[in-house]
Amino acid sequence: MKSNKKYPKYQQIVDDIKEKIAHGEWPIGSKIPSQRKLAKKFEVNRSTVITALEELMADGLIEGKMGMGTIVVNNTWTLLATNPPPDWNEHVKSGLHKPSQATVQEINQAESNTNLIQLSKGELSKDLFPLETMKLVMGRVSNKMEAFGYEEPKGFMPLREALSNYLRTVGVHASPSSILIVSGALQALQLISVGLLHRGSSVLLEKPSYLYSLHVFQSAGMKLTGLPLDEHGLLTNDISISKGQEGRAILYSNPCFHNPTGILMSEKRRQELLEVCEKEQLPMIEDDIYRELWIDEPPPFPLKAKDRNGHILYLGSLSKTLSPGLRVGWVVGPEPVIERLSDIKMQTDYGSSSLSQRVATEWLTSGLYQQHLESVREQLKIRRTVVLKALDTYLKDIALWNAPKGGFFIWLNILPKLSMRDLYVKALAEGILLNPGNIYAQESDRYIRISYAYASLTDLKKGILKMSQIIRELVKC
Repeated sequence: MKSNKKYPKYQQIVDDIKEKIAHGEWPIGSKIPSQRKLAKKFEVNRSTVITALEELMADGLIEGKMGMGTIVVNNTWTLLATNPPPDWNEHVKSGLHKPSQATVQEINQAESNTNLIQLSKGELSKDLFPLETMKLVMGRVSNKMEAFGYEEPKGFMPLREALSNYLRTVGVHASPSSILIVSGALQALQLISVGLLHRGSSVLLEKPSYLYSLHVFQSAGMKLTGLPLDEHGLLTNDISISKGQEGRAILYSNPCFHNPTGILMSEKRRQELLEVCEKEQLPMIEDDIYRELWIDEPPPFPLKAKDRNGHILYLGSLSKTLSPGLRVGWVVGPEPVIERLSDIKMQTDYGSSSLSQRVATEWLTSGLYQQHLESVREQLKIRRTVVLKALDTYLKDIALWNAPKGGFFIWLNILPKLSMRDLYVKALAEGILLNPGNIYAQESDRYIRISYAYASLTDLKKGILKMSQIIRELVKC
């Protein structure tokens, strides 16, 4: 809101509401706050609010409806467009958990074994953990400590304000009221699965995908419908066909350094995807937790940066970039959706850790987070170089791979015919933990996901050499 005293108060209200509508925070069909609440927020009398609302009605953006209050009926995009955006009110309604795949359970248990060479783990190495800086941050937080209890349903306000400022640096305009703090991006997916989608809905997503190794959506009665990938990201050609066959649907995408393939979606493909989703009125979940782990150059802005209609729920997290132990992530979306998810979160855990949220706030507002990211990128570049060299030395004749531009993962295509289960079991017996590709999709049975983020440089080289030897032994059998 503009602070110039010469700027008319009613115009400040008009501009503030237009901004929320334009950025999809108040999507079409949502109810705007009452005149009383607006008068209190802007510290004006109701006649000023009425003047502002009358101007917005004249512009065709809002409309008073009997028994419903004042509703958003258009935005600047839809006034020109032929296809309306999705009606989020269809999704702001409640739609039990299946066990993980047996191999996934084995991997989860084995990851606590510090004697194994972890070529599987999607987590930064302990060597990259900024221990001294974390001590400094914790000290600052403790020096400002006051008694704290349960936070607001959407999370600690200073953290949401810090995230609002941070998101602007990547082109995403989201006020604190459109941000929900969650205990990692996985909790965000769980909340979405039980809070927004009907049983029988279809989740369209890349295939392979990390989501296939979980049962978040399946446990809530939904079906995963895979869409093919190429080197530029998710292919959009089959989206309308898949949506048409499945009825109610939402699309999930991991466009930056995709898990497990490492693919970075191109700017052109992002635009195509956004256009198709708008045309099909298909809401989207953009999982962007690897965004800051670029190595060669910054990735394109998020899809959410071009979302003007509230199509997209945007997920972020500190788990991959700083520490999974903080359990701090966020969801950005239309306010009605965020309100719905925050209510379910309160029913689930009554809010994320107050201490973790304050620590995260200090990292984001002090400039230390950006400094840390620069260091992480330098180290990931070294690790990627070491692993690519080892692969070229030991696996060049029996595997194919592409060099990722960031993130943690290399998607390794094993050429000889052999059982990936046998490879996994044999490697585990010899002290190496792998992630076989079929946990991300049955069609990926000839793949291994290699992580260069966690194991030491020595163990990365040793593990890849040993894996090569095991593959060759199995081929001879």
